[in-house]
Amino acid sequence: MARGQTHRARVIEIGALRIDREERVLTGSFGARLEAAVAARGRLCVGIDPHAALLTAWGVGDDVAGLERFSATVVEALADRVAVFKPQSAFYERFGTRGMAILESTIRQLRSAGAIVILDVKRGDIGSTATAYAQAYLDPASPMCVDAITASPYLGFGSLQPMIDIAIRNGNGLFVLALTSNPEAPSVQHALTADGRTVGQLILDEVSQVNTGVQPLGSVGVVVGATIGETGHDFSSVNGPILAPGLGAQGAGAADLVTVFGTARRAVLPSYSREILAEGPDTARLRTATERALAACADALATTS
Repeated sequence: MARGQTHRARVIEIGALRIDREERVLTGSFGARLEAAVAARGRLCVGIDPHAALLTAWGVGDDVAGLERFSATVVEALADRVAVFKPQSAFYERFGTRGMAILESTIRQLRSAGAIVILDVKRGDIGSTATAYAQAYLDPASPMCVDAITASPYLGFGSLQPMIDIAIRNGNGLFVLALTSNPEAPSVQHALTADGRTVGQLILDEVSQVNTGVQPLGSVGVVVGATIGETGHDFSSVNGPILAPGLGAQGAGAADLVTVFGTARRAVLPSYSREILAEGPDTARLRTATERALAACADALATTS
């Protein structure tokens, strides 16, 4: 080190958080990292859904080259501006190993830019298979490691325990499907269990137990569609992040966050996809659409009534 230079540690600690200066990746519990990210960049998740119609609309082609150009443009435009991204794995998987290589690269670039990445894979299985899924996505040794994944509890909430254990041990998270926005969902999620609760409420309560006492926020969250309206479900004790897709092109507006979540909206992570991505491939328009969504959500979530 040259005379007069001050040594700067590569890794610095701020409370429960550790920040790698070179990689720009926060470490610590997922709940704490998520709160830090939204405090710095705003409470917004951008879904990355490169479906065929969108790639065609962008003029990049519905092929591997188009997928790569699309992903690179999203990274360039938004990676250092948005707190959370949610790539949908299926839209990369459809291009085989080349698509998965692009997904891996996209994840790495987003995280290196300081963003949280939730991979939308909706995994659910039992025993060793659930463990393998968690090792694939939630273990830092895996090249596909992300900050959190979406998971399905419909083999029984207890079947997710291996995923929960591995996620928490590695400082990562899980978002469990609870009350989703697709029209087929109520036939299962609103069905009553033996004790009179809906299946959706049972999932909310199970997540609440996992997160009991965790500060500032538990690392196991739930997925609740912003389009579901007032259903009478209680979100107040989840103590974890509530991922709310369905905003924008899927029909919900920022004001619906108040209707659906009430006072629990302070834990809500609003998620937009098509409303923002439709503005590409122009990076300036992508950024403007993102800023517009962020402002709308900030206004709604700040409402005190």
